[in-house]
Amino acid sequence: MLVTKQPLFRKFWYPVIPMSELEDKPKSFELLEQPLVLWLDPEGKPAAVEDRCCHRTAKLSLGKVIGGNICCAYHGWTFDSSGNCVCVPQSQDKTISPSYKVKAYKCVEKYGYAWVCLEDAIKDIPQIPEALDPEFRLIPEFYETWNCAGLRVMENELDMAHPTFVHTTTFGSEEHLIPDLMELKETDFGLYYKSVLGVKNPQAQQKNLHMEEDKTFRTIDGYWYLPFTVKLRINYPNGKVHIVVNTMTPINDSTSQMVQFCLRNDTEAETKSADVIAFDRAVTLEDKRILESTDYDVPLDLSNEQHMITDKPGIMIRRKIFALLKEYGEMESSSK
Repeated sequence: MLVTKQPLFRKFWYPVIPMSELEDKPKSFELLEQPLVLWLDPEGKPAAVEDRCCHRTAKLSLGKVIGGNICCAYHGWTFDSSGNCVCVPQSQDKTISPSYKVKAYKCVEKYGYAWVCLEDAIKDIPQIPEALDPEFRLIPEFYETWNCAGLRVMENELDMAHPTFVHTTTFGSEEHLIPDLMELKETDFGLYYKSVLGVKNPQAQQKNLHMEEDKTFRTIDGYWYLPFTVKLRINYPNGKVHIVVNTMTPINDSTSQMVQFCLRNDTEAETKSADVIAFDRAVTLEDKRILESTDYDVPLDLSNEQHMITDKPGIMIRRKIFALLKEYGEMESSSK
């Protein structure tokens, strides 16, 4: 499955840029091969339009923000968040043709990021209740490009067989090849997956979790949200909760922007954010090394790859995506 060949994926919301990166100047981003420019409007809200001036096609992202509008660096034509041209410096009578406009896209702020939807959305932005819970703090973690399909990462997040072999220096346990519990339920937003997995608890993690045991169990409430967002609520025996929210925003068929933040029911005084990020960084790098070696053209036809018992979440994900493509009358243009 190639995401750019399936128009359906244009109907979902994706986080594209941290709000903090829009404070000083406009930024460019490519979403499903569509070049965008993002900036903050007069009210400080994120705006997104095509990164192409309607005058002579210069990239608007090379320009600057004036009064909450984007000003082209080539001739100074200026556009508002709706894509309408509001200023042509060279116009002597100040009239502006209604044809002077660029395509604008829906853009909102959520969880500290600017989210964009290229067409009318068929699903809302995933709801993360803990992000509104005062008992939890939100820690931005990673914003980087990965050379792999978002679907591969979604399956990996809910794959409880890979830690033994991939996360050898972080939490993977040779004593627990598969989880002690696996419960799956299809939902309107995607999938709910509950599992219990025995893991190692290295010193860095013992410090983060305030646990002295070198072995422990993770009780995981996993949520997959169509198409490429996963929330893992990892519950530990001592009551500590570490929640990872990961979205793989599709840049093109082979490349995704990895957007990850976590939520924890502790304080900075108890556990420093830098220590939390450092451990999760080690985990993600172990995943990245493997996932970037996989094929980005992920087959939805299950006969094209082999499977085992712990692949059930991934199999359900592929079936749900296939059913949605079929519902909207789309057929795959590459691997079946």
